[in-house]
Amino acid sequence: MTILGLGSYACAWAIGVAGYEQPEAPMDTFGLLRFADELGLRLVQIADNLPLHVLSDDQRQRLHDEALQRNIAIEVGARGIQSDHLRQYIELARFFGSPILRVVVDTAEHHPPPDEVVSLVQAALPALEAAGITLAVENHDRFKARTLAGIIAEIDHPRVGICLDTVNSFGSLEGPQVVLDTLGRYVVNLHVKEFAVRRVPHNMGFIITGMPTGQGMLDVPWLLNTLRDYGRNFNAIIETWPAPEPTMRETVAKELDWVRQSAVYLRALIPD
Repeated sequence: MTILGLGSYACAWAIGVAGYEQPEAPMDTFGLLRFADELGLRLVQIADNLPLHVLSDDQRQRLHDEALQRNIAIEVGARGIQSDHLRQYIELARFFGSPILRVVVDTAEHHPPPDEVVSLVQAALPALEAAGITLAVENHDRFKARTLAGIIAEIDHPRVGICLDTVNSFGSLEGPQVVLDTLGRYVVNLHVKEFAVRRVPHNMGFIITGMPTGQGMLDVPWLLNTLRDYGRNFNAIIETWPAPEPTMRETVAKELDWVRQSAVYLRALIPD
């Protein structure tokens, strides 16, 4: 069964993007829960733009309790796979009852080659097994899909799979068809991110921009049906890529409106 959820990267501008003007009242983890509740969603994925490891024990407990009160499940996300950091987030995933730990391999300081990724994940397998958590490695733009497939195949463990993002791999010159054909069998988590590819006004080039889900070029029914045919369980997490408006207030309003539109569209396809 696929559950529709809200990702913290669906609300990136509302949370705050480094290097840009900050919102007047930045969304925190509790605000993300409230927004998901407003949308009628029973799942949130809290990723590295709202890092859980910086919360105090009391804040984590209050977040756990409020999610329970609102009947909202939490999936945990992290950036970086160095051993100590990965162990810390496996424990955080266990604390929040998250069945997966979504990870982006790279940090600003660490860009491990494939063989190091394999070694680091293999070292974490006992902790993943003990906690009953599946590591979901996201397709970011440094690795092509076939490289990621090779990493997962070499690890060859049921507790390791792919978090498939529908746009990230454009950075490796690969669209959704190639990514899904190559990685679909390994997918344990899905980031539904809508996009449009447009020619620039002078005709010499293209730009890839975000859109509310269902209003761009992503064939979402095909995506969901293809993944379901592989027979693995995965949840679908809403993410968005809105370009900024002249003011941060307008940018946040646009972003949240895109999320609302995306949730309405996806709810018709994922009733859970």
